[in-house]
Amino acid sequence: MNAHDAKFHAATSAAGLNIEELPEVLAQGGDWEDVLAEIEKITHERIVLNMGPVHPSTHGVLRLILELDGETVRETRVDTGYLHTGIEKNMEYRTWTQGVTFCTRMDYVAPFFQEVAYCLAVEKLLGITDDVPERASLIRVLLMELNRIASHLVAIGTGGNELGATTMMTVGFRGREEILRIFERITGLRMNHAYIRPGGVAQDLPAGTIEYIREKLPKVRRDMGEMQDLVMQNPIFKKRFVDVGYMPLSGLMALGMTGPSLRAAGLPQDLRKDQPYCGYEDFDFDVVTTDASDCYNRVVVRFGECYESLKIIHQVLRRLEACEGAPTMVADAHISWPARLSVAADGQGNSLEHIAQIMGQSMESLIHHFKLVTEGFRVPAGQVYQTVEHAKGILGVHLVSDGGTRPYRAHFRDPSFANLQSTAMMTEGGQLADVVVSLASIDPVLGGVDR
Repeated sequence: MNAHDAKFHAATSAAGLNIEELPEVLAQGGDWEDVLAEIEKITHERIVLNMGPVHPSTHGVLRLILELDGETVRETRVDTGYLHTGIEKNMEYRTWTQGVTFCTRMDYVAPFFQEVAYCLAVEKLLGITDDVPERASLIRVLLMELNRIASHLVAIGTGGNELGATTMMTVGFRGREEILRIFERITGLRMNHAYIRPGGVAQDLPAGTIEYIREKLPKVRRDMGEMQDLVMQNPIFKKRFVDVGYMPLSGLMALGMTGPSLRAAGLPQDLRKDQPYCGYEDFDFDVVTTDASDCYNRVVVRFGECYESLKIIHQVLRRLEACEGAPTMVADAHISWPARLSVAADGQGNSLEHIAQIMGQSMESLIHHFKLVTEGFRVPAGQVYQTVEHAKGILGVHLVSDGGTRPYRAHFRDPSFANLQSTAMMTEGGQLADVVVSLASIDPVLGGVDR
């Protein structure tokens, strides 16, 4: 027995222990990398947090799966599909005109962009793009630019509310309310209008509408200015928005982002200028850009676009006055919606004159009305892709016709869906509190995402 063993036996005997009864312990070596990795895992365990799918800051039913290291976001995964409506599939079972009723419900904050894009695509398939009356195109531009302002007010206002600035939301919604009243006067509805139709619009502007719009616009401008005064030089707002959610131009383009986020990075991409439609080439307006695509500059761009939209609206109103009484639907009776609608207190319905004509004076008109409404018109076989500059970016419509009275396939490239791809790049490496700010700056609406 060596000296070490002798000392061990002496110590155990002094402690009253029998060495034969002691348990055996097996000691094994191991790779230090594995040991350190296990220590790292135990001492720096990450937390997986579900933000949503029902959450007041997700702009709809959106789920964000966040892997956190303390307050730092290490990984962000976006999970969509909780608001799926099957709009695109449903359109295959409805006439071309009825399709407007479906697509207007996608981005319910900016419905007119979907209506116009879809109808432009149908008109391209029909080969009647140049036959759409000028007055109908002017009305379409009027409604889209009013809708652009309304959408931006919601984006900026709700983004402020999510940080505790409730006044931002109330002022923004107050301005939007004036625009919704204009929509209701023209279409009979505040949203889900189905007012734009292939070949034109459902009806002309009701009498006195131009004067009514001019009365409302100063109130909208007032609310826009009040929102700017509240936040643009506010130190708390700037601390939360400046250099948060930053994206380089290369990253934006690689991820297919469009709209205010892209223009905030300095690229003046705007289809109203680059690929004009509905006569946008005849209007005087500027494309708003800044030099850094962070959350703050996206707000700056949206405010600037609201003022540019007001410039376009005033030009449209002057031109609408000049063409008072002009047609608002193509002349081709095979396509033109037979009824002239009237707007009353209870919404939208057929005009009494039209009902009297088809029910009491002309059997042929009644038959034509019945067949066009129930069966619809035929569209030549082919496929088409149409884009417009939506409030949130580029909206694309892909339509396929097999020569029938309803779409063989309808698919939309919704800007909210495409822009959500940037969420991980914006948020990873930042703070948990900045996730809300970054998401608000993208301004997604989940009705368009989950169509």
